[in-house]
Amino acid sequence: MQSVLIDSLEKVLGEAVPRPAALIGGAHASGFLGEVLSLQVALRLEADEGPDLRVELAGEVAGSTRIHAVRRVPVSSAAPEDPDEHYLVTEPGEYPDLLEPVTDGVVRVGQGIWEALWIDVVDAAPGAHDLTITLVDAAGGQVLAEHVLQLRVHEHRLPPLSITNTHWFHVDSLSTYYDVEVFSEEHWELIETYLRSARQMDVNSVLTPTWTPPLDTAEGHTRPFVQLVGIREEGGEYSFDLSRLDRWLEICRRLGFTGLEIAHLFTQWGALKTPAIQVQTASGLEHRFGWHVSATSPDYRRLMESLIPTLRAHLDEHWDGRVLWHISDEPREHQLEDYSAAKAQVADLLEGAEVVDALSPFAFAEQGVVDTPIVATNHVGPFLEAGWHPWVYYCVSQNRDVANRFIALPSVRNRVLGRQLFAFEAPGFLHWGFNFWWAQYSLRPIDPFEDTCSGGGFFGGDPFVVYPGPDGTPWLSLRYRVFVQAMADHRALTWLAELTDRASATALIDEGGTLTYSSFSYDVEEHLRARHAVDEKILAALEG
Repeated sequence: MQSVLIDSLEKVLGEAVPRPAALIGGAHASGFLGEVLSLQVALRLEADEGPDLRVELAGEVAGSTRIHAVRRVPVSSAAPEDPDEHYLVTEPGEYPDLLEPVTDGVVRVGQGIWEALWIDVVDAAPGAHDLTITLVDAAGGQVLAEHVLQLRVHEHRLPPLSITNTHWFHVDSLSTYYDVEVFSEEHWELIETYLRSARQMDVNSVLTPTWTPPLDTAEGHTRPFVQLVGIREEGGEYSFDLSRLDRWLEICRRLGFTGLEIAHLFTQWGALKTPAIQVQTASGLEHRFGWHVSATSPDYRRLMESLIPTLRAHLDEHWDGRVLWHISDEPREHQLEDYSAAKAQVADLLEGAEVVDALSPFAFAEQGVVDTPIVATNHVGPFLEAGWHPWVYYCVSQNRDVANRFIALPSVRNRVLGRQLFAFEAPGFLHWGFNFWWAQYSLRPIDPFEDTCSGGGFFGGDPFVVYPGPDGTPWLSLRYRVFVQAMADHRALTWLAELTDRASATALIDEGGTLTYSSFSYDVEEHLRARHAVDEKILAALEG
């Protein structure tokens, strides 16, 4: 057997010998209290060697160590037709992404190709630590390899993330995949478990299904109803039951979320129609609004006149964090008039509220149609040139040159986002898919273990960063872990800027003044050494 200790930014694709981890500042991995320190052991078993390995840990952090097998997953759509030169792969295939927990110390690995074990050290005490990992043939007991991981944990905690970080949470994915009734006790348990996982990814704002979010839904089609706000109409008057919303608020408050996003008030891609909303009447539960009702419908305005003030007053009283409102997702420039008409339906009701929307045409901002634009990273140029420091987002269309998290991309292209958000003073980041386990347009559910591309509509890894574990807990992706590192980079840089000044902090990561949203270093050691330099300057400032 061959084996190599590698860092967390290496992807083990199978054939090539992986790049060894470097010792930086005397450690293979370092960070502050509470940071998860991640490394990997790449290994290659020969065809005549048994596939089962026992992983033995020794050292004072052994009890804080979690082992995962890095599993390959099917990717039917790896890259665009004209990919840039930095994609690791471009053809369909099976590629590393899923982190499968190793719970009993024994793991089965493939033979004849390079595989990887992922090592997380969680909540280790301050100081320098050695962790010895021994790989043993589970059948014969022969020691096959041994690696000593050198770790360093600083005796301070990073401050909380200072920007808004939202990855849209899809409640219907949980009820559908696990086959439980919407808002049953089983569903609520899943919701809390997965929200906790999102929070541990430094997500601090959560898309809240006050009504079923009108996102990625084919025209005329309806996703499962997941409406927290009960709506009843009697005698032409609306009344509201907010008990489910209060339960949601309690969970979010307990888990440490600081922001809520109210579900979009109009449909995606133009704001032409209303979201799917159910209303209880004397005749039963009615699907009153949806694709069949225009955005400018007087009936919808009448509902909003009751619902929006009720929601705003209730949240003012029961929620201490931010409340973000959305009009419609991703309107195009030719839809500016339709978007404006939809917004006019509710503008007076949202006076003084914070309204944010993902869109890229500068005309929306220039004409004041949207209060807070969230701009695609490949369209941010005009905003920066005009002196804006906008929120940014990326998804399937941001597939050339800019940061992204596709399975086929190198991990450094996921991690670089942290330094970019800091350097360009972005107030927030948005991604649409924490757990979107549907085919494109939500036409059918998918099995994420078998389909990472939503039926081929997206590049592998775009729709989700967690997999549905069989015990009702999320199984993480290595992309999840790397994104957490990106946010930790941002937290460290923000802290250093507060302790010293922004220019000094930026100089450590601006790559000689060449860093942009579409131009950045792919040198893994440069990223790791820069983070080490940031940490050392923080420690020096604290001691000084």
